[in-house]
Amino acid sequence: MTDTQQSLSVEIPAGFVMNAAGHLVPEHQVREHDKLRDGVARDLGNAAERISASLAEFKKQALADIADLIAVSSDRYGVKLGGQKGNVSITTYDGEYKIERAYADRIVFTEEILAARELINNCISTWSEGANNHLRVLVDRAFRANKQGQLMVKDVLSLLRVDIDDPVWRTAMQALKDSIQVNGTAVYIRVYKRHDNTDQYVPINLTLAGV
Repeated sequence: MTDTQQSLSVEIPAGFVMNAAGHLVPEHQVREHDKLRDGVARDLGNAAERISASLAEFKKQALADIADLIAVSSDRYGVKLGGQKGNVSITTYDGEYKIERAYADRIVFTEEILAARELINNCISTWSEGANNHLRVLVDRAFRANKQGQLMVKDVLSLLRVDIDDPVWRTAMQALKDSIQVNGTAVYIRVYKRHDNTDQYVPINLTLAGV
């Protein structure tokens, strides 16, 4: 435990528990079902923290091992592994596993995205109704925020693939392009396993949503 955690910790007297508001409650006043719920949530939370730590350690180890392999290849053979932005793919000798290290730009949008959205809405409003129902659905989906209140980058960028010969639309697309800002780079480790004896690889899911 860090010094900060120690300073924030509260000593709970025997026979009491602390509720979510930080109030001490006599343990005998807590319903049995609340205790059961607390136990399930606490066990799952603790297990999730252990899994998260294991995944973080796996990623750290994977990045270190791949970096070592690249260094060995560069020093011993004068061969540089890795493509654009340091992306690299390695496989086992028998081809059973494939590991990818991939870099991707973190994209955010500046305030100019608001101008782009207004121009797009103006376009759809002035065009004939009915002929653009599918485009309206596409636009609504593109500007739909996720649970964190952030726009989904891939959905917004999908609008750039819509080629419409209209000056207002083109201005909107230019505003959209101008709103794009690269905010750092993320690095990913992806692991694949070959399907039977084919040349197809199936990703090994390392996220809860994928298992």
